[in-house]
Parts: sequence; C-alpha cells; structure tokens
Amino acid sequence: MKKELLGLYIGIAAFSVLLIIFLATGLWKRFFIPEEDENVRTRIVTPREAGAYSSAEQGDFVYLEENLSTKVPMQEGENVIAVLNRESESGIMEEQFVLYRNSNDASGPVYIAFIGFDTGTREYKRMWNLPAAASRAETATLFSQDLIGDRNNCIIVTGMNANNEHTMTIFRPATNQSIQEPYKKIAELQIAGSIIVQEVTRSSAYQQGMTRGQSFNIAAYGQDSSSANIMDQIETIYSFNPSREQYEQINVSRIPGTQIEQRRLRELLSGTPGVFENFINDLWYYVSPMGTVDTSQYLYFDPAGKEIIFFGDESQQVFRWQSANYTRYGLFIRSQNISISTLLRFIDIELRSLDRIELRVIEDVRLKIAVSTPWDGSYRRAGSVNIGETVSQIRPAFNSVFDSSWGRIQFNTAGEYTISSGGNTRRGRYVFYKVDGNELLELRPEGGSDNRLVYKTENAAGVMILSRVRVGTTGVHDLLEPAVTLTPVQ
Repeated sequence: MKKELLGLYIGIAAFSVLLIIFLATGLWKRFFIPEEDENVRTRIVTPREAGAYSSAEQGDFVYLEENLSTKVPMQEGENVIAVLNRESESGIMEEQFVLYRNSNDASGPVYIAFIGFDTGTREYKRMWNLPAAASRAETATLFSQDLIGDRNNCIIVTGMNANNEHTMTIFRPATNQSIQEPYKKIAELQIAGSIIVQEVTRSSAYQQGMTRGQSFNIAAYGQDSSSANIMDQIETIYSFNPSREQYEQINVSRIPGTQIEQRRLRELLSGTPGVFENFINDLWYYVSPMGTVDTSQYLYFDPAGKEIIFFGDESQQVFRWQSANYTRYGLFIRSQNISISTLLRFIDIELRSLDRIELRVIEDVRLKIAVSTPWDGSYRRAGSVNIGETVSQIRPAFNSVFDSSWGRIQFNTAGEYTISSGGNTRRGRYVFYKVDGNELLELRPEGGSDNRLVYKTENAAGVMILSRVRVGTTGVHDLLEPAVTLTPVQ
C-alpha cells in the first residue's frame, strides 16, 4: 500500500513539473491559439526598407510596393499604410487595426479596419471598417491611447486631407459592443492649423488600476479670420461628454500672435513650392520654456540635400527628407532615419517669427502626439541668436579646388564636394560652421552617414589644415589623428 502511495506521489510531482514547463514555455499556445497570433503586442508596423515607398510629388499618394502583415488578406486594391496589434479585452487573443488606402480612389480618404478573433469559427475575421478624415496617406499615423481615462484605449488616426488641413479621427470601443459596430467614432476634427491632445497627469490611484482617470481634452488651433494679423489664432477646446459619448466643443478663445511684417509672412505661408523650405534651410537651436537658448541641442534642415540632422545629448541622428506638405502655418515633413529604415519621424513645423519656429515631432515608434519629446518646442535661427562666441551661423558654401593626401578635392557653391584619386571619385555634401570659436568642416559622404566626418579647420601660409574632431555638448574634442593639408590649386 505504501509503495502504491509513493508511486502516486511521484506521479503527481512529475505531472506538476511537466505542467509548469508546459505553461512557462508557452507551448500551450500551439494548441489553443493559432500560429499567426504569435506577434509582439501593441506595436506599430511600418515599411521595413526605404525602397518600400516609390517616389512621389509633393502631396501625392505614396504607394506601397508590398503590403504590411495582416491577419487576414486585404481586398484587391487596398494598400496598407500601418498596422496596430494589441491585446484583446480577454487578454488571450490579439486584435488588429489596419490603416489602408484604396488605390482606385487616389483622392479618397484613408480607412481603418478592425480584425478580431471569432470564437465561433476560431478564425480571424475582418469585423468592421470606416473612413477617417485624413486623405494624404504619406501623413497618416495610427496609434492607441486611453483618452477617456477608463482604460479602454481609443484608436486615433491623424494626418492631413486634400486641403492641407490637419485631421484627427477618434474611435472608442462601443458601450454595447456588437460584431456590426465594435468601435464607435467619438470625434473627427479638421482644421487649417494644428490639433493636439492636452494630456494631464493622472492620479496614482489610476496608475494602480483603482479608479478612473481624468479625460484628456483636445485643442484645435486655427486662423483668426477676424484679425488682420495672420499669426492671430483661435483656440477651440473639445471635451468628452460621457452621456453622449462624443467629444464636444466647450471653449473658444483668441490667442494673439507675433506681429510680423505681413507681406513677408504671406510670402512664406503662400504654399509656393520651395519658399518655406528655403526659409528653414539653416541651423536652428532649441529654446527652453524659460526663453534661454540651448546650444547643445539643434536641428539642421537641408532641403536641397534631402536631409534633417538632429543633434542632442552628444548624439547625431540623420533623417532623409522624404516628403513635405504645406500647412496653414508652415510645413509637415515625413522623414526616415538613414540607419534604421523602420524609424519614421513626422515633423510639424509652424512659423512663430522670422527667426523662430515651433516643432511637434511624432515618432512612429510611440506615435504619441502632444507629449513633450526631446525635440518638441521652439527653435531659433542660429544666425539671429545673441549667444556670443559659443556658436555662429553656418557660413556660405564656396567654389574652390584643393590638392591633398586624399586626392584632389573640389567644393562647389551647391554645397557638394568631390574627391578624385587614382581614377576613383567620391562624392558628398559639406557644411561649414563654428562652435566655441572653432571653425568646423563636416563632410557627408554620398550613400550614408557611416563615414561622416567633422574637422577643425585652420588657415596657415595659404593652405587649409584639417584636424579630425568630435563635437559634443561639452565642446569640441580633438581625436589626435594626423592632420590633412589642403593646398589650393592655382
């Protein structure tokens, strides 16, 4: 009898160990969840390579060469823009939201589709789809956020329409969910200005899951048509009405803008191709909320070279300028990191004065708007900042030819250089600027930033001497490499 009980105990212990391994390793999912559901939860999927987009003219639809991964096939002519996967309310399965565009309707809106798991058929199905207000696919973004404070994340689609207005469409899980309408549209805004979510800090009780949180308001900023000053704006605040389950207007106020010479202002904001791009083609330094200039954080816009450089915290990020759309107060740029092709950055630039711009940067990784990111805020043109000898404006390009140990190097006024040596030619772009009294030359080789180099320049006896340096928030640091001498070719 004792031997039988001992065998029973050993069997129970062995079964328990196997059960723990079965649950801990996730093997149970292979039996209860379809393999196609094995995805990372709550993420944005973006085109994986730069070649995923074909070239497009300003404001045209950017077609995808290949669709993003969806749990069910899309219909013919439906081109996927973004995919959002997140955990369902049950916590077991995933649900999927797909932002797509119908290629047969190039001027039509973008659509959002909901793909859920049907417990009856044990298959994923396309449950629902509706149009959003955005129509320019290259500006459209998709993300989720608990706007209401009830822990039911809303699905938010932002972007621009054919009139170059900013738009925001918000969907919320329906109170009485059904297969026909699992999500309900609770807001749709379109304005020739900007739209932001006014986030507030929620209580620790909300963070711990004990109570509801405060609802976030939405603010829309448009032109004050009753004012002669183009920069004067109207701020409209929308708040969520629980009884009607809709965002409703609760307040309208006027915001006086900066007094700028109106003729120049109308020229910059006319939407004429190249005008605003040429205006921002410069070095811009961050301005803190206290009004002080932070020379350790800057942006450099290079429309001709199709590049945007972000520098801060001793790191430099270079983004390809993919496309731009004119807005009421400036420009909305779509850019892509040159090293990480899946990292997209949407930059909303608004003019504040002739030497100051305001930026809102939307990262596709988080896709959060109106959240203070390291790049959000005001920037002032470097040449107009009174900061003494710390930094000076980038000096103009020049046309000259030099001989060096690299070979023959030629600089032209278009900001490009070529280095010829032994029948080989290397090309790229260059820029001169000053930091802490040091004249610097940065060479940007064609085809990437891996060999991007910064040199301190010195002129002596008619030659230019280049010393390799690194520029950081603590200043310019010599890398102690052999100097390169550039001798002018007569």
